[in-house]
Amino acid sequence: MQNIPDKETMERIADLFKAFADPTRVQILSNLVDRELCVTDIAEAVELSQSAVSHQLRILKQMYLIKYRRDGKNILYSLADDHVRTILEMGLEHVLE
Repeated sequence: MQNIPDKETMERIADLFKAFADPTRVQILSNLVDRELCVTDIAEAVELSQSAVSHQLRILKQMYLIKYRRDGKNILYSLADDHVRTILEMGLEHVLE
């Protein structure tokens, strides 16, 4: 890094990585890489209750890692942007080295 971030920015970076520190959240994000899913589909994919998934989705929304849109009665979730995909890809690449 060329410029060392200020303390507040470093804390935000640390919080971002805390969101990735939970395997369930990483699994949820991985399932959203190429598609939108509703809570029911995410719960099935990660083999958790809808309540547990909703809790994790709330954390991911607070960290701006996912976004959502309403489609009739359903709420569909997806990655917030390509940066999230890049972080996941770089993390996978790093651990497989």
